[in-house]
Amino acid sequence: MVMDHVTTLECTICGAEYDPDQVIYTCPEHEGVAGILEVMYDYDVIDENFDADLDGDIRSQWKYEAFLPVDDDAEPVTLNEGGTDLFDAPNLSEALGVETLVKDDGRNPTGCFKDRASSVAVTKAKHAGRDIITCASTGNAAASLSGYAARGGLDCRIFVPGAAPEGKLAQPLVYGADVLAVDGTYDEAYDLSVEVTEEYGWYNRNAAINPFQVEGKRTVGHELAEQSVVRGEVPDWVVFSMGDGCTIAGAWKGFREFYELGYVEDTPKMLGVQAEGASAIHDAFHEHDDTDDLADTIADSIAVGRPRNTLKACRALEESGGTSVLVSDEEILEAEKLLGSTEGIYSEPAGAAPVAGVETALAEGIVAPDETVVVTSTGFGLKDTESAKQATDDVHRIPPRLEAVQELFGTSSE
Repeated sequence: MVMDHVTTLECTICGAEYDPDQVIYTCPEHEGVAGILEVMYDYDVIDENFDADLDGDIRSQWKYEAFLPVDDDAEPVTLNEGGTDLFDAPNLSEALGVETLVKDDGRNPTGCFKDRASSVAVTKAKHAGRDIITCASTGNAAASLSGYAARGGLDCRIFVPGAAPEGKLAQPLVYGADVLAVDGTYDEAYDLSVEVTEEYGWYNRNAAINPFQVEGKRTVGHELAEQSVVRGEVPDWVVFSMGDGCTIAGAWKGFREFYELGYVEDTPKMLGVQAEGASAIHDAFHEHDDTDDLADTIADSIAVGRPRNTLKACRALEESGGTSVLVSDEEILEAEKLLGSTEGIYSEPAGAAPVAGVETALAEGIVAPDETVVVTSTGFGLKDTESAKQATDDVHRIPPRLEAVQELFGTSSE
């Protein structure tokens, strides 16, 4: 195996280092899964190997293979994830009162941002000779991993909380995964997935502990940096919803890498958005001491009571000069409808939460009206149609007569 550009896995707490060629999830010097590992790189090697043009032509995230922690002889397991568009959003900009762009990662192959990590996970699992891959999920990671496991020819076993949306569970079943609905919370499903990993040796894709998963997610930062080069302007803010904290941490790492290598001239501030009912990272960043381990929000994809990557997420907010805000479930649903009705982009609640976050940040004076923001939609709306129904008006039911249309809209033939 050759992975010359990866130097070590470093514990984010104590700095202990581990061989990146071994299958290891967290630093054993710390209880439970607290010892989250960071993948460290030799950027001189990466810079030498990365020869792609930063021209905006991004067919998939594997354009940045030189940055990804895979062996030179590992054939990527891919469905052409990544390469998602960065849309101008003039109607949404007018509604919000600030220039807004949308990075629509709901257009990934299984309909969510997590495909970036799943592609790397299955590639790593196959190269490590593992036949079974697992994770815990509120729905999106389950669907994503199941699709990529099918593509890679691996057995997939998924642990989900009992309250996971039915629409999200249909996908992994179609992909042939074994879906185990745990009678409990996401955190309980998560703990069980870690236990079976230790007991049976299955490869664990959980992005919060598998150090290589954040690395797949950081390709969105690479893409945003490249798209900024093409546009000729780095946005002032990039906005993500936060659950376990992996996504915003990865996005910042990717953008920062391009800046430090001189590929882009500046970096954005990161704005993290959490639901009021699942606010652990926000509370940690702002040093609140009233954090509740229970998560209660309609945005199931970020319904995490005990985030495992709080440290990395807070570091991304701090290093970028950014911050975090909280939004209510009602504001998330309103944002879902606003994004759809202004720009034709259908997001699940967690994907629309960044729009609500921008509204809050504007109201609190965090974001200025003369700045530019990028909101990242992380999941396609068809994954949670029940929530969408709560965000919208009901269907108009009418008899098959012209008069009924006239009565509804006040139209006439005159």
